[in-house]
Amino acid sequence: MTQYTIPCALYRGGTSRGLFFHKHDLPEDIGTVHKIFLTGIDAYNPSQIDGVGSGTSHSSKVCVISGSSKESADVDFTFYQIGIGEEIVDQKGTCGNLMAAVGAFAVDEGYVDVSLTANQVKVSVFNTNINKMLHITVPVENGKAKAGGEYLMPGLVKSGAKFAVNILNPGGAKTGSTLPLELIYTVTTQNSTYEVSFLDVVNPFVFVSAKDLGIKGTELNSELTMNRFLMDELDDIRVKLAVAAGMSKTEDEARLTPSIPKIAIVSEPQDYVTSAGKLIKAEEVDIVAKMISMGNFHRTFAGSGLNCLSSAALLPGTLPNRFARSMKPEREQTIRIGQPEGVTEVRVALTEDKQDVSYVGMDRTARRILKGDLYIPEQTQ
Repeated sequence: MTQYTIPCALYRGGTSRGLFFHKHDLPEDIGTVHKIFLTGIDAYNPSQIDGVGSGTSHSSKVCVISGSSKESADVDFTFYQIGIGEEIVDQKGTCGNLMAAVGAFAVDEGYVDVSLTANQVKVSVFNTNINKMLHITVPVENGKAKAGGEYLMPGLVKSGAKFAVNILNPGGAKTGSTLPLELIYTVTTQNSTYEVSFLDVVNPFVFVSAKDLGIKGTELNSELTMNRFLMDELDDIRVKLAVAAGMSKTEDEARLTPSIPKIAIVSEPQDYVTSAGKLIKAEEVDIVAKMISMGNFHRTFAGSGLNCLSSAALLPGTLPNRFARSMKPEREQTIRIGQPEGVTEVRVALTEDKQDVSYVGMDRTARRILKGDLYIPEQTQ
């Protein structure tokens, strides 16, 4: 069996990793394109041993970049979540972590002009998944995206150069509204009734109280994942909200789209121990949370989820706002989110009337890991 090749690069952005393609290098036939993504990551095996994935949702990702269709942007960016042991190519959501790597790729691949003496450059990106503009401040050195630096972000051991990512007018990408349902929505499963909040900021998320689920919300991911009642209950809540918000026509349809909406559990600031054994004190965080991604608790917390949660924490009347440390809804706040691997700070600014989100953003690190040719067996084509 022979193989053909497609040029690509592998980047890490924040706590995610993905394959990056130029759109002009991909074939026009969408079925062939999907086969390239599925094979490159290896969606077919749960271990993803036959591709560059690693069997986790935060490394089973693809980004496609092209010159922008918008006058105000340098590049267009489309994100794809790839299945793990399932032939899924899903572009309904986006990835907040890999946005930093999109900025790096745009610089490295010459989509923006960078002076050899510059130490940073602003890249304007149009994210086609959510139809939103991103402003990414990319640190540069000798005209290329800089990797090394002193900024250490949660979820990584080594520090790197700081990338600032802001998403403008982030609400309503999928449903048309930041709050497509009431501030607090009541949902009933076969087992119980819950008060939840559904927010569509960057990616749609359902937020539910850990206490209402009979847990503290600080247990280890491995312990929670083994709790089948909890996992089934959370997915039941998720699919019911997908239907209520108009994202799916039926619950069966919602179950076939596990990537969005996602669901997260939230709790008040409290002491907890990270997955690495570090003690986080209650006074170091404004809210504590865990999220599920593609059927498993996320090792850290998706960047898009951090953006959505911080927005919810600041908007008066939502469930996360109930649990978050008391703060004034000023024009801009920094929300400290306690997640499984540490504390992440997120910038949030509300609109003048305090009823919506003006922008949301985080600082990330990113770097190119490799660049070359991806080999695809001919039978896939």
